[in-house]
Amino acid sequence: MKQSKVVKIQMYCPKESADKVRLAIGKAGGGVIGNYTYCAFLSEGHGYFLPMEGSNPTIGKQREIEKVAEVKIEFLCERDQIKNVIAAIKKAHPYEEVPIDIFQLLDYE
Repeated sequence: MKQSKVVKIQMYCPKESADKVRLAIGKAGGGVIGNYTYCAFLSEGHGYFLPMEGSNPTIGKQREIEKVAEVKIEFLCERDQIKNVIAAIKKAHPYEEVPIDIFQLLDYE
């Protein structure tokens, strides 16, 4: 098998920001599957974090563990669109540090 022309990206954001971030991803070229655009899968959960000294948290306070209702947004992205999509996520996302994972995929055809 060879490396796919697309990657899978997943990222997390506060529930109230999910639509803004999801739409920014689609506008930047993420979430394309064949003749469909703005394709994504969202799942809800809770994120936990402890803002350390030097942080500027959007939610919570330094040195206090915070629990936030978050949404994981998963989507496919063509390799040549990764930089544009990540820039769009960071612009739309409210957090100081944006949690983003990028997974290489294999071409199974």
